[in-house]
Amino acid sequence: MFSYVSLEQRVPKDHPLRSLRALVDGILANMSALFDERYSHTGRPSIPPEQLLRALLVQILFTIRSERQLVEQLDYNLLFRWFVGLGMDDAVWDRTVFSINRDRLLGTDIARQFFRRVLHLAEWQGFVSDEHFSVDGTMIEAWASHKSFVPKDGSGPDKPAGRNPETDFKGNKRSNATHQSTTDPQARLYKKGEFTEAKLRYMAHALSENRNGLVVDVESTQATGRAEWEAAIRMIDRSVRKPGATVGADKGYDTAEFVAALERRGIRAHVARKVSGSAVDGRTARGKGYAMSLRRRKMIEEAFGWIKTVGGLRKTRHKGLERLSGQALFAFAAYNLTRMLSLMRTAAA
Repeated sequence: MFSYVSLEQRVPKDHPLRSLRALVDGILANMSALFDERYSHTGRPSIPPEQLLRALLVQILFTIRSERQLVEQLDYNLLFRWFVGLGMDDAVWDRTVFSINRDRLLGTDIARQFFRRVLHLAEWQGFVSDEHFSVDGTMIEAWASHKSFVPKDGSGPDKPAGRNPETDFKGNKRSNATHQSTTDPQARLYKKGEFTEAKLRYMAHALSENRNGLVVDVESTQATGRAEWEAAIRMIDRSVRKPGATVGADKGYDTAEFVAALERRGIRAHVARKVSGSAVDGRTARGKGYAMSLRRRKMIEEAFGWIKTVGGLRKTRHKGLERLSGQALFAFAAYNLTRMLSLMRTAAA
């Protein structure tokens, strides 16, 4: 049997992925030299990095929960085949081969290079502000259970036999100082509120600009009480260069240490004030720019909501901080791409 209709003809002319693929193709062409440096031309043939990265974008954009399902859908979904660059009759990769090559991609700086090139494209389009920013962080649940959180010194009862055995934690005092997860040793037991549930978690942090809510920097860390402030300063040092710029944040950043760190850098702290004991002075809080920053700051919540619901980052699919960092960078890059497409359509209307 023969088919005379190509994959290109099967994808509607007005499909949103057409515009997205045009943007991604330009970015990947710009990264060609980087791929040549990282991937050997000898030995067994691996998955082309361009196709692998497009497949990861498909997984994020269509909320595909696992590599097994992604590879399965690439076998029969013509739209996915077209976007990734597979022909109608091309064989789909084995799941284990895909996972191994994916680890190589997430384990290098390629994810950050891709994120930066997406941002450069947004800057070229004039969508990014260099004066007004917002910062925030969120908790990412680790791929590990409470049952894996055991004493570091090997003390305690022996591990019960069988799969998913019953375990009683009542009366046992557990902390990150004495316990560690055997599944993901870098995950930390953490909670934010007094009456909230403590889980094994990481944290993802983002710095966004206030013009259109595009994310300009991303940082992933272990979950600690100081992680949000420390990650915010690192992102600000990398991305905020204009003197007199503003950075908005919620009440969690209203600390003397964080506000003083911004002032030393010549940055105005537009942080939501606590009811009492605020580090933000009253003169700043009475300004119109401060009120505007607090309103625009809420756009960063849209990015976090997107990566957790659409991007599948409510719970990481990988173990270890390095792979989570790559996953978060790809997720925020995908968010920026979809946001840019919306802005382009609005500008063209």
